[in-house]
Amino acid sequence: MEASGSFYGFLVVGGMLAITPGPNMVYIMSRSISQGRSAGLVSLAGVMIGYLTYMFGAAFGITALFVQVPFATRTLAAVGATYLLYLAWQAVRPGGRSPFDIREIKGEPPLRLLAMGATTSILNPKLALLFISVLPQFIDYQSGNILAQSLRLGSILIFAFACANGAVAVFSGAIATSLRQRPPLLLVQRWMMGIMLGALGVNMLAETLIAR
Repeated sequence: MEASGSFYGFLVVGGMLAITPGPNMVYIMSRSISQGRSAGLVSLAGVMIGYLTYMFGAAFGITALFVQVPFATRTLAAVGATYLLYLAWQAVRPGGRSPFDIREIKGEPPLRLLAMGATTSILNPKLALLFISVLPQFIDYQSGNILAQSLRLGSILIFAFACANGAVAVFSGAIATSLRQRPPLLLVQRWMMGIMLGALGVNMLAETLIAR
C-alpha cells in the first residue's frame, strides 16, 4: 500500500489542525485569559499528557491494524477527510462562536489545572480521531517499519500542537481583548478557518476516491 499523502502534505495538514481551535485549545485559552499565562502553560502541560497517550496508543494500534487489514489506509483516509469537513462546518455554521469569545471562569490551583488539562485531552474524541484516521494516511507502508514512521509523524504533530497551544497560552489574552473590540474580525476568523479546513478535507477526500 502507498500513503495517500506526501510528507509535505502531512506538514500542511498537521499545521492547519494545530492552529484549528478545538476543546484543548479552548481550554488553554480560557485558563490563560482568566488566570494568566502561567495557568495557561500549566494547562498546556496537562493537555500534552493526552497527546502523548494517544500518540503511543495510535502508533502501536496502527502497526497492528495494518499488518492484518490491507485496505485500512483508504478507509481511515476517508474518515480523516470527513473529520476535516466536520471541523470546517463547525467553524462556519450559523450561530457558531469564535473560540476567542470566552467568558470568565473561576480560578484553579496548578495541580488541578494540570489534571483538568490531561482529562480534557484524553477524553477528547476528536484527538483520538486525528491520530487514528488522519495520521495513518501519510505513512509509507511499502517502506516498512510502520511503528517508527507512526512515532515520527506523531512526534511532529505533537510538536506542532505544542507550539500552537503554547502561543495561545502566551498571547490569547491580548488577542481576545483585541478581537472583542472588533466583532467583525471574530466572524472573519471563523470563516477563514472554515474555508481552509474545507478545502483540505475536499482535497483529501478526492485523493482517496481517485486512489480507489
